[in-house]
Amino acid sequence: MKCWLLVMAIVVAIVARDAAFAADPRYPDWPCAQIKVPDISVAAVWAGPPIDDVGNAWEEDPTIRDYVARLAARRTSLDDAQKMILDFITGNPAERQQKARLLFAGLFKTLNHERSEVMNGIERFFRQQRTFAGTIRDETFQLRSLQDAANRDQDKVDELASRIEWGTRIFEERRKTISYACEVPVLLEQRLFSLARTIQQALE
Repeated sequence: MKCWLLVMAIVVAIVARDAAFAADPRYPDWPCAQIKVPDISVAAVWAGPPIDDVGNAWEEDPTIRDYVARLAARRTSLDDAQKMILDFITGNPAERQQKARLLFAGLFKTLNHERSEVMNGIERFFRQQRTFAGTIRDETFQLRSLQDAANRDQDKVDELASRIEWGTRIFEERRKTISYACEVPVLLEQRLFSLARTIQQALE
């Protein structure tokens, strides 16, 4: 009975959560608390010189490409990244502006792409969770049938009950993983905004 109540609580929680996010039918698989914004706009994070004509020019410059990779990497602390930017954007006004434009264009494309990949992964993971929850639910109904049988097979009952209990534990661990993963897109947004602001400050 305890196992049954636990499973039903989990299933009800999933149904309630799905219902809450059904308010935005565009993203029915998005489980995070924050509203899903598929892509960050340049205007939302950048008030510096236009980058419309930059394209992928930053990738053709080995120095810029290396800086972008190091600055985008979360293993590089934000303080270190900001110092790197200030040390790099030097020269006369035209040179500084070109470096700033290339650097931001690279960071924007890199971090925006990484953010999109993370968000797609979260949605894939959540779809797997719903499938997993359905399996647990079906097995729970099977367990009830076995328990209610006139001549029940206790070995089968115990085996299925153990499988359900193990499945619920895995489900709960995976649910926590989704919660942690939901923080990553926010952290990437914040990093891009902070680095963009530092680049702009280097031009002042």
